[in-house]
Amino acid sequence: MNWDLLLFLKAWVRSPRKVGAVIPSSPVLAKAMAQQVELEPGRIVVELGAGTGSVTQALVQRGIRPEDLIVIEMDPVFCSRLRQRFPQLRILNIDATRLEPVLRRHQIGHVDTIVSSLPLLSLDRKTQSTILRQSFHLLGAGGTFIQYTYGVGPPIRSLFCRALGLSGQRISQIWRNMPPATIWRFRHK
Repeated sequence: MNWDLLLFLKAWVRSPRKVGAVIPSSPVLAKAMAQQVELEPGRIVVELGAGTGSVTQALVQRGIRPEDLIVIEMDPVFCSRLRQRFPQLRILNIDATRLEPVLRRHQIGHVDTIVSSLPLLSLDRKTQSTILRQSFHLLGAGGTFIQYTYGVGPPIRSLFCRALGLSGQRISQIWRNMPPATIWRFRHK
């Protein structure tokens, strides 16, 4: 059995609402997520909920420079695996609800793109609100938030879109993932 799959299954059994999926994202979904990121040196990309690194791998293969990529993962076992796989990257073992203060301590006050694999719709509203407010504050007016969902509707509730002044666009449906996923892009209006 694939080591990453085994790690994922164990983490899901421990905490299904925090992990949000039974298996890692497929390479097809990961590549489609990475394709949404503009390639330009100096543009800071943050990945939220990296898991065992399938989207991380796609971002690296896409050409995102290590100094431009910050990987966030709260599970210490996943972080250890990520550090083994990607020793050149900044991998922070934190909860996404602490994103903004932690990045500021690292002298990062603005990011250009956030690529999220967080199970947003499984999180309670307070946690969702904290993560989204901090994310869109860091992104500013021109930033992009990329998120996938397994559901039929958008992964960010309309309540939050209205409160934060966001518009969402359905980008693509990925059938070659288990379960199938839909990628969405969100920006400030």
